[in-house]
Amino acid sequence: MRRKLITSLVGIVILAAALLATNVGLGYKPALGLDLRGGISVTLRPVAGQPFTPSSLDLAVERIRQRVDSKGVGEPEILRQGDAIVVNLPGVNSQKDALDLVNVTGKVYLRPVLGCYSASPTATSVAGATSSTVSGTGTTLAGATTVVGVATTAPPNSSGAVVGNSTLASSSGTAAPGPSRRVDSAGPTGTTSSTGTTTTSGGTSTTAASTSTTVANGSSTTLGAGTSTTVVGADQSTTTSVALPFSDPTKSQVLPDRNGQQCQVGPSGGDGTVFEKDSAAAEIIGGGWGVTVGLKPGRSGEGIWNALASSCYSGSKTCPSHQLAIELDGEIQSAPTVNAPSFTGNVQITGKFSRAEAEKLAQVLNSGALPVTLTSEQVENVSATLGKDSLRSALIAGAIGIGLVILFMIAYYRRLAVVVVVGMLISGALIYSMTSLISRFYNGVLSLSGIAGLIVSIGVTIDSYVVFFERLKDEVRGGRSLRNSAQRGFKAAFRTILLADAVSLIGAAVLWYLSVGAVRGFAFYLGLSTVTDIFVAYFFTRPAVLLLARSKFMSGSKILGLSNQSEPVQLSGATI
Repeated sequence: MRRKLITSLVGIVILAAALLATNVGLGYKPALGLDLRGGISVTLRPVAGQPFTPSSLDLAVERIRQRVDSKGVGEPEILRQGDAIVVNLPGVNSQKDALDLVNVTGKVYLRPVLGCYSASPTATSVAGATSSTVSGTGTTLAGATTVVGVATTAPPNSSGAVVGNSTLASSSGTAAPGPSRRVDSAGPTGTTSSTGTTTTSGGTSTTAASTSTTVANGSSTTLGAGTSTTVVGADQSTTTSVALPFSDPTKSQVLPDRNGQQCQVGPSGGDGTVFEKDSAAAEIIGGGWGVTVGLKPGRSGEGIWNALASSCYSGSKTCPSHQLAIELDGEIQSAPTVNAPSFTGNVQITGKFSRAEAEKLAQVLNSGALPVTLTSEQVENVSATLGKDSLRSALIAGAIGIGLVILFMIAYYRRLAVVVVVGMLISGALIYSMTSLISRFYNGVLSLSGIAGLIVSIGVTIDSYVVFFERLKDEVRGGRSLRNSAQRGFKAAFRTILLADAVSLIGAAVLWYLSVGAVRGFAFYLGLSTVTDIFVAYFFTRPAVLLLARSKFMSGSKILGLSNQSEPVQLSGATI
């Protein structure tokens, strides 16, 4: 029993010290939020007079969040307030950088797919484009974006759908979908044509009316007029790809799909306005989940869509893969294979969708039917000066509070207060280490509200000690020895500690789930401190008190404000 207590006590002390030393040694520390280190706050609002739907704003918020998270900005605040979107970016100091991060169009484009590929250190094949490669050099695609640096290979299936392949089924009417004609949706085959451009051993390729571009790995690629270049990995031993950060619907581009593949798409032939507003719906089609979306009648709807569908159905030079990409802000949401030359009334998009994926695609299509164009209404720099003053005040208040609590514990519980002091040091080391690791690996930040949560949690921690020590006093008053009282007292007190901490955890979890922004920081750190309190109470406070109760340190003097001898008990007027 004694060995287990010592192991638990030493183990938690070593753990806290090791985590703290590791974070300090590696330079990890809590990242401060917008209110403490400053940054940029951007307020976006739809262009005046332009119609939009709440769904379009919700989708815009999601796209902004995805873009900001991909850039590694620590715990941004992205809030929708009525018809405005407020984006707070801690640590971002350039207004231009901030505007670039939140620059989403919310516009859906329809773009023919030239081919899709996944990263591979071997050869390159893109459907419908001429390409030949020499190891370690570049590849030229006739009349399209050139991919340079790492050779790639086209997979047998390259659908831009969320999962698996998808097809476009023809249907008639405006209500129920009609019969569908289906074709094999294998996607780009990866074949290479025999005409066009070539790549020489020196890493240079030539076409008519061409210009030369030097890329990251030092090789030179000559492109045909009107083409653009994307560099895919400078290190030929590494399989990486860099997608264009923003969509340019007027040019051919390499864009990522939702599976992480890269797809070569041509210029946009239309946009989401060809769809009827609020007509897309996720439903069971042919035994699986799919989406049915209505087409606007006339040249602005069916006319534009059918021109693209006919080109992809026939496998023309502009759409050799038979796939039509549905793109939103530089990401291909789906790239179904077209299985009919024309459509009337509505279109069915089928594939290996889950219900959630089909609903997400329906949301994208509805948003594209009535896109929202956001404009920056206000961009302001948030100074960290006020935040630093608040942080200094909060730390001073916390230090004073902890000092007063420790003095009270010493006055009330005498020598046993040493357990409180050491326990709070261990809790502080663990919380600091976890906060630093969260900031380093999960982009978490510590805001002023989070610090408030930590200060409030001091009361939760002290409550645990008070519950245990008061139970211990009751046991001693009952005539038991301190050694027996410690064991019995902790068993009874720990149940109370668990119940009290569970209430705090439930409150923190509900607050975190239902709130946004700074309130979430308060809830998170309150919950983190509460979990730490349970851990420290069992693995430090329990063994520390049990071992002290057996030592000479706690004998021969008043402990817990009581004598270690039991008080006399009166029975029938006689003193025993």
